[in-house]
Amino acid sequence: MQFLKEMRLLIPNSVRINRGNIVIKELVNICKEYDFSDLIILHENRGTPDGLIISHMPYGPTTYFGLFNVVLRHDIEDDIDNISEAYPHLIFDGFNTRLGERLTEILKNLFPTPKLDSTRVISFINQDDYLSVRHHVYKKNGTEVELEEIGPRFEMRPYQILLGTLDMPDSAKEWVLRPYMNTSRKKNVI
Repeated sequence: MQFLKEMRLLIPNSVRINRGNIVIKELVNICKEYDFSDLIILHENRGTPDGLIISHMPYGPTTYFGLFNVVLRHDIEDDIDNISEAYPHLIFDGFNTRLGERLTEILKNLFPTPKLDSTRVISFINQDDYLSVRHHVYKKNGTEVELEEIGPRFEMRPYQILLGTLDMPDSAKEWVLRPYMNTSRKKNVI
């Protein structure tokens, strides 16, 4: 629940809904009815977040991620102030392939366009097909720039991209991570 609250702060203009007994099809219909741009579903196992699904409304795509090494805001050593609700700047590093460009477009659409004077930065860094997500605030002191991490931080690994939304079980698979896909050390997918 704490990670869910922090994700709501990380993504501007987001609304947190407890799913309860709502079926996925009804949840997608609610999102379409209220003109939400994306539906994000977080999965957990024994209190530890382990999965993330991003479904773009109303026609897709839907991207599945596995979550690893989740560190909450309050577990970071520094004293953290309140998070600004200003729209963040986005940094994408290491997304050089066609799949990387596709993931960049999917993740970019979650965030509105920031103002030039915004000091929030969210960076997505690809290292060996694991996307490290970091959230910082920067301050300018003359010619120097100081970064302060305000969390949460985690790694994501995409394992499937579907062309439709979550309520379309027969939608075509655009990309799937297969076992033994990365058998060569030199070959990275993203």
